[in-house]
Amino acid sequence: MELVKISDSEYQKIAQEFGTPVYVYHAESIEHQYQRLLNAFPSVNVKLHYALKALNNINVLRILKAQGAGLDAVSIQEVQLGLRAGFAPSEIMYTPNCVDFAEIKEAVALGVHINIDNISILEHFGHEFGATVPCCIRLNPHIMAGGHSHISVGHIDSKFGISIYQLRHVLRVVESLKIKVNGLHMHTGSDILDAEVFLRGAELLFDAARSFKDLEFMDFGSGFKVGYKPNDIVTDIEEIGEKISAAFVTFCEEYGRKLELWFEPGKFIVSESGSLLVKANVIKQTTSTVFVGVDSGQNHLIRPMFYDAYHHIENISHADGAMRLYSVVGYICETDTLGYDRKLQEVREGDVLRIHNAGAYGFSMSNNYNARLRPAEVLVRNGEAHLIRRREVLDDLIRSEIELEGLI
Repeated sequence: MELVKISDSEYQKIAQEFGTPVYVYHAESIEHQYQRLLNAFPSVNVKLHYALKALNNINVLRILKAQGAGLDAVSIQEVQLGLRAGFAPSEIMYTPNCVDFAEIKEAVALGVHINIDNISILEHFGHEFGATVPCCIRLNPHIMAGGHSHISVGHIDSKFGISIYQLRHVLRVVESLKIKVNGLHMHTGSDILDAEVFLRGAELLFDAARSFKDLEFMDFGSGFKVGYKPNDIVTDIEEIGEKISAAFVTFCEEYGRKLELWFEPGKFIVSESGSLLVKANVIKQTTSTVFVGVDSGQNHLIRPMFYDAYHHIENISHADGAMRLYSVVGYICETDTLGYDRKLQEVREGDVLRIHNAGAYGFSMSNNYNARLRPAEVLVRNGEAHLIRRREVLDDLIRSEIELEGLI
């Protein structure tokens, strides 16, 4: 069935009812992307663990739970959010980085899968739990993926994972401390287009797996590229699915039993489902630029500043307006340009602009810089808009502050 998208008129109604800025998510789009990825690997036992760092609203998590997803959590707080949403501990993979060992012990007590990416932590884990608690090991394949250093995490200078060249050391630790390793993990980064990147990493992981006799699964991470620009190049997930599945089936035959193939998609599942609706506050012309100043900024969508990410922007209030060139900027006291030199239908003060592909790492990376408040979130299901997070008020900003009496 063809996916029916939210129309511009519907977005305008949402902006009018709930105000701006507001994040809007499309439930059916989330489900569509999940099923598309699942169906790309029909010949293997595949398990998708949604990376909830991308978007962690409980309503979104419950949509994915209903689809059969597990979760990929990178902090104990994310683990707790997953449990709150109804996921069983066995459905959650906990993959921390540079955390205190006390947090890992807390995750063990909660019963989730443990993924370790540091030899010293692996040793500590072995001394603490021995063979009583299984763990997964995250390996760094030293493969450069993605177009930006912030989203490529499998290269030699990355803080993530244990170097594939330290495998002999890992095996000595595992053997001497009787650690039960039930999975191997690899994540090279985001915006991967080429199936060969996955296949190169897979071969390294297969080679490593031959030294571990108790594996139950192999986790290939994620990093599939979605389209941010009109007619953008995206990952051919069906091609990757076909090639990875064939390689995995061959490996399992050699290994002697069928393993589960895990992925941890985040952006691929929710990015295109989300939009950020903002209002044009001012039109400001300088000697060289015409700015559209909106009622949002890097405090709500930091990706353009942090990653130099492109998000398509359109004026949904003036669809038949003449095309003009603008730079869309925010109201934060920093350079928070959301889009340089964008061709938009003529923008008037009060018009609503839609920023596309804001479902992943939009709200979850938002903040209160300049004492600005975070926006509302709305979920559209079966054509009906539902408020799933209210807009912040000043009391939210100061709730944890302790005011000292008589200090001054």
